[in-house]
Amino acid sequence: MSSTQTQTQTTAVPVRGKKASATPGTIILWVLAALYAFPLLWFILSSFKPGSELFSLPLSILPETWTLSGYESAWSRFNFARYFANTGIVAVVTTALTVLVSSMTGYALAKYKAWWLNVFFMCILATTMLPTEVIMPSTFVVIRDLGLYDSLPGIIIPSIVTATGVFMFRQYFKTVPDELLEAARIDGVGEIRTFFSIMLPLAKPMAVTLAIFSFQWRWNDYIWPLLVLNDPNQYTLQIALRSIVGADNIDWSVLLAASVISLLPMIILFLIFQRQIMSADMNSGLKD
Repeated sequence: MSSTQTQTQTTAVPVRGKKASATPGTIILWVLAALYAFPLLWFILSSFKPGSELFSLPLSILPETWTLSGYESAWSRFNFARYFANTGIVAVVTTALTVLVSSMTGYALAKYKAWWLNVFFMCILATTMLPTEVIMPSTFVVIRDLGLYDSLPGIIIPSIVTATGVFMFRQYFKTVPDELLEAARIDGVGEIRTFFSIMLPLAKPMAVTLAIFSFQWRWNDYIWPLLVLNDPNQYTLQIALRSIVGADNIDWSVLLAASVISLLPMIILFLIFQRQIMSADMNSGLKD
């Protein structure tokens, strides 16, 4: 009986030690989470304040008078349905083409044997060392000469190919055994069918991850649409939000409400794909 009690006590000590050591780390994480969440919470709550309350002293987090006037004004004064549609078209089409082109390019670079493919891959990686602003002037000239200026295709086409996506898929496809492809070719399966029936389904974790990030990038893109678009009917959400800011006077209640509205698709995207975002398979591109 005494030996059983002794074993129980010895096994209980490490558990208490782990709980004690985990407590400071948990407190630090909660403090950091609160610091990050506080500006976002203030931003959202401020969108429910009337304009006279935004800069009144002393400042308060909770609105004294809750109102939806900012949201009503933002939705009625600006064509948000049009802006949502334009941004949705750009984000969805670009994301779909980015995943398709990146996966096909990564597959070719990983499984086809040619010396110039390695050189081509190094050139693709080299583009990550250049700031986006460096290549914007030449890209703008190409888009203008192709007659795509002031149109949604002018935003979509230059954003399709990303070096990050190509690198992700190439590294993943490198881990797929060549014997699998050889068996498919022996069975008479063509290259296109092999890619869409075997390789792309295997790379589903990579495709989902790239799709999430690509959609976020295109939804929040500001600089490139600002350069390409001139017609207000073609504006994306980010450009439309900038048009709310006047030269002399800023209606902060409307601007805050419109900014919150523009965040809703990102929040919905997170709620739908939170499992993939929070627990993505980081080892999916590595050999076991």
